[in-house]
Amino acid sequence: MKIVAADVIVTSPNRNFVTLKITTDDGLTGLGDATLNGRELAVVSYLKEHVAPLLVGRDAGRIEDTWQFLYRSGYWRRGPVTMAAIAAVDMALWDIKGKAAGMPVYQLLGGASRNGLMAYGHASGIDLPSLFDSIREHQELGYRSIRVQTGVPGLKAIYGIAAQSTGDERYDHEPAQRGAYPAEEDWDTRAYLRHLPTVFEAVRHEFGPDLPLLHDGHHRMTPIQAAKLGKSLEPYDLFWLEDCTPAENQEALRLVRQHTTTPLAIGEIFNTVWDFQALIKEQLIDYVRAASTHFGGISPLKKVMDYAAQYQVKSGFHGPTDISPVGLAAQMHVGLAIHNFGIQEYMQHG
Repeated sequence: MKIVAADVIVTSPNRNFVTLKITTDDGLTGLGDATLNGRELAVVSYLKEHVAPLLVGRDAGRIEDTWQFLYRSGYWRRGPVTMAAIAAVDMALWDIKGKAAGMPVYQLLGGASRNGLMAYGHASGIDLPSLFDSIREHQELGYRSIRVQTGVPGLKAIYGIAAQSTGDERYDHEPAQRGAYPAEEDWDTRAYLRHLPTVFEAVRHEFGPDLPLLHDGHHRMTPIQAAKLGKSLEPYDLFWLEDCTPAENQEALRLVRQHTTTPLAIGEIFNTVWDFQALIKEQLIDYVRAASTHFGGISPLKKVMDYAAQYQVKSGFHGPTDISPVGLAAQMHVGLAIHNFGIQEYMQHG
């Protein structure tokens, strides 16, 4: 099968999405997600001007070879723009291969290891009553695991809190609202560290010990603050504490690990398997938060999880609404196939 066309489609139904459509000479088509929220058009240019011309005439069945070709063909490697573009190609080629084989992609990755994927929903509120209402709404939708985000007394606008919306769309549908400039928000780490344990105490009292609860720190804390938070949340048995400190400072996770047994999840801003190398080998994290869309696609996502399996580290793939339905579907196939699946983030698309 020869590739005859690679078309880039840009849409914005209520979020921005970049989709690559690859067509072969026998009429098969495949879709890939190249969405990079806030830098969408940079990926569009990369795909149209640099990647698409290299694809026409290539064998659509050579997925690994094409991935390596695109990754190595430019001297400057990695980065979110490059990896989102490569991800779209990788997903589209797996889509085509599945259609050619007459099988879902998870069958080509080794077959299903489970009958379904546990997903977690995103509950939030400016106070306990609104937070409890949000948790109940997600339970009614069928979620059996819930991420809990909360307002902090004295702070008016906090990233990721649905009840603080300024329009019709849910504010916690990340990253942020439409506008000419990024939104400015309030923050006070000391107030947050004092308030959050009381919130989880109240949630546990209201909903019991069995409901898996997650929390996202959104990279806000220093290492010692993250360690303090993880320790203070231990009585409430979190499924994980996510992005407790900026992920690029990977040595910080050693300090956090020394002080808390709260499970840690990190990696949604990582772009390659090499970003996880030390974190997995030293068992500084419990869950891999990579997203197929920003990580180079299905192929490297499967590779990093095979590596993680040696260290009993599980998946917790990134799945907010800036991952398009195409990207979400791609990583769900990986989640079905791998044996060390943990949980799948799912934030409902508009």
